[in-house]
Amino acid sequence: MAVNKTSSLRKMIVGGDVFLGSVVANCLTKLCLKAENASEAKKMTIKTVLTMCGIVKMAELTPTAHRSSVADCKDRISVQCRALMDPKARKVLKDTIINKGSESFAEFLKSLNQESASKEDKEDTSTNVQADDMIHFRQLRANAAQGGDIDLDDGTDLQRATGGGDSSVSELKHVYQLSGFADPVYAEALVTVHDYDIVLEMLVINRTPNTLSNLTVELATMGDMKIVERPQSCTIGPLDQTNIRASIKVSSTETGHIFGTIVYEDGNTKGYINLNDIHMDIMDYIRPAFCTDDVFRSMWAEFEWENKVAISTTIEDLTVFLDHIVASTNMRCLTEQDRSHVNNFLAANLYARSVFGEDALVNVSVEKKSDGKLGGYIRIRSKTQGIALSLGDRITNVQRALPEKKSF
Repeated sequence: MAVNKTSSLRKMIVGGDVFLGSVVANCLTKLCLKAENASEAKKMTIKTVLTMCGIVKMAELTPTAHRSSVADCKDRISVQCRALMDPKARKVLKDTIINKGSESFAEFLKSLNQESASKEDKEDTSTNVQADDMIHFRQLRANAAQGGDIDLDDGTDLQRATGGGDSSVSELKHVYQLSGFADPVYAEALVTVHDYDIVLEMLVINRTPNTLSNLTVELATMGDMKIVERPQSCTIGPLDQTNIRASIKVSSTETGHIFGTIVYEDGNTKGYINLNDIHMDIMDYIRPAFCTDDVFRSMWAEFEWENKVAISTTIEDLTVFLDHIVASTNMRCLTEQDRSHVNNFLAANLYARSVFGEDALVNVSVEKKSDGKLGGYIRIRSKTQGIALSLGDRITNVQRALPEKKSF
């Protein structure tokens, strides 16, 4: 039985681990730059350059390697080859390759330790509930309040009393005008999203002095949405109004549209009113989530769909731009940022998960140019095309500038 003497490192590189190949090339470059004996350094440089050329060739021929990973590997190894073969480049890049990388990594670990220590100091260790506190059973209490006690289980009333969570303001953001004020029938809809379900509560007003019979709101959807409960026909008296309800089922995180027509009969004539489209925002389905760097990298290499968005913004600060993207996309930033240092380059990974269990990965690479403007790219990856395109459209719309603060 033949024994396979191939090393584990070679097996992993030949197997398609492009990232490991670029790390090996970096380590070999550092060894060559640190070599003091001229003859030995020359031999090491020749072997290292041949090895790095083989790694790049392997990355190009490996079917499992992602295109972007291959491009990053080629760019990085090209710089390392130039540092070994060009004396001028060697003089400029030697200190950066040998020392600057380890110093930056040491500062990164130091900032992580300081942040974890500050989080531990801020943790509130006080006891919120004592062991002998009374337990409130709401079902066993009398209907009338006794002795002025407050029902602590009624969180909604307490929230309203303290001024938090004003639901009317949030509801107004989801009210859509479906028809014009000059139309015979005015209609508007309140859209409520409950994960997999969308509920449309439509207010229909008859603006004519006649009775409208067989009034029907005919709805249709575009995208992965299905109408479960269609609006019922009704009759509305002169200058009267009614509420109509419809339910829609959602099956994936994609941008969808709801459109339709109001059909009614006014005596012997039949009228039609085309309704404005309702654009369903992807932010209604996205939730911030957390994953480790290894899981993020594995999903990044696995996911097929990628959307690349060029950065075009009036924001001039790197951290402010990153915070704006994180807040606008409802995602979590997985990369810790040292805000005490002023840099001209920033890279961060963002992660979120939809209510349907779909993962959304975002990589932000932005630099500050000589003219003070920001440039770079934001790359989005996901398993499905819809979430990548929808999230890309969202970033394109919100990245240009910060929202204006309203003054009252």
